[in-house]
Amino acid sequence: MSRFMRRAMIDGPDIGRHWPVVVIGGGQAGLSASYWLQQADIDHIVLEKHRVGHAWRDKRWDTFCLVTPNWQCRLPGFGYDGADPNGFMEKDEIVAYLERYADFVDPPLREGVTVTRLGRDERATFRVETSAGTATADQVVLAVAGYHVPRVPRIAERVPTTIDQLHSVDYRNPEQLAAGEVMVVGTGQSGCQIAEDLHRAGRRVHLCVGSAPRAPRVYRGRDSVDWLERMGTYDVTVAHHPESEYTLRHKANHYMSGRDGGHEIDLRAFALDGMQLYGRLATIEAGGRMRFEANLADNLDSADATYCKIRDSIDAYIAEQGIDAPAAEPYRPVWQPPFEPEALALDDSGIRTIIWATGFAGDFSWVEAPVFDGRGEPVHRRGVTPVDGLYFLGLPWLNTWGSGRFAAVGADAQYLVDQIAAMQAAPALADTG
Repeated sequence: MSRFMRRAMIDGPDIGRHWPVVVIGGGQAGLSASYWLQQADIDHIVLEKHRVGHAWRDKRWDTFCLVTPNWQCRLPGFGYDGADPNGFMEKDEIVAYLERYADFVDPPLREGVTVTRLGRDERATFRVETSAGTATADQVVLAVAGYHVPRVPRIAERVPTTIDQLHSVDYRNPEQLAAGEVMVVGTGQSGCQIAEDLHRAGRRVHLCVGSAPRAPRVYRGRDSVDWLERMGTYDVTVAHHPESEYTLRHKANHYMSGRDGGHEIDLRAFALDGMQLYGRLATIEAGGRMRFEANLADNLDSADATYCKIRDSIDAYIAEQGIDAPAAEPYRPVWQPPFEPEALALDDSGIRTIIWATGFAGDFSWVEAPVFDGRGEPVHRRGVTPVDGLYFLGLPWLNTWGSGRFAAVGADAQYLVDQIAAMQAAPALADTG
């Protein structure tokens, strides 16, 4: 029996004592932190609200897969260990990979433990109140990402009761939906991939197109992720990026797919094949009449502009490096909107389900510490907050593009553990000074 299976059968370490470090969250970020804490021989505990792999196992649709190649999965000490490095792991494979990593790290983990409050006492010691007791700690790592609460606009309240509504986090497959046409609102990665999933299943799909960019899949003989890795694009930090921190951390991810070996997603091609596209949803009037912004053509053009910019950057790199790579045909749009749809009466449309692919909000209401800005978002530099001993890990663009992903969360964890070790050593140095 593996160590991972043994952990699932026992309660794990006792929470109710003082710990040098408490890690909150047992996903890839929390496990990476535990790996480096063990390398530094720092006593700690990892608290996980659900179980390892929960978000991947229970919060993704059935055909979900990675959009970046497997070789980019490089958790500390444990890179991708499968037989298809250039492929894209499906949901169950991702869960299995993370479980193998948990088995490899063998962290001091307590699963099924909810942290209800994090605060500090008069001695500046952290107090971690949980569903299984209260711990104290010198330092705390918040490895809980930022996708806590599904975001659905208030206009959803005006949708007729005859139409089912769900957030993308609750979508699993076309069969779970009522018969009839489906409206997907949002064209980030989830919205585009869910729309494709439904379209491939033969469902009539309506798609509200936002401003998310798109990216090429394979270009000039290699996956675009491979080219961008070689170009150093993923190593650019927030501090050195031409875009602002706020823009980077709130920017929609480029949409493409890893399904069936990986392919591009071109919304124009969907339209050519019968999917109905609209501009951004502006409002829903009383009675269930949807109104759309007149920006469908602009949003498609903007996505294509990013797509072409990435291709151009790869072309320039190939030329600069003198690389022998196959030529590529110039990009030409396969479809143009014949008009800008202005409105749609839901009752008369045939639509029986709306899927809100409109993202998530963070919920740090249980954290009582002055580490949030006016929007309630974490304030930090590479995960180090203004409160000594409190850190964030696993957030998008914590330091680089890969910070919230398998690609670079391990490097971020190593940096934070270095800060933790230095702070832990500081009192000892002061005592001997």
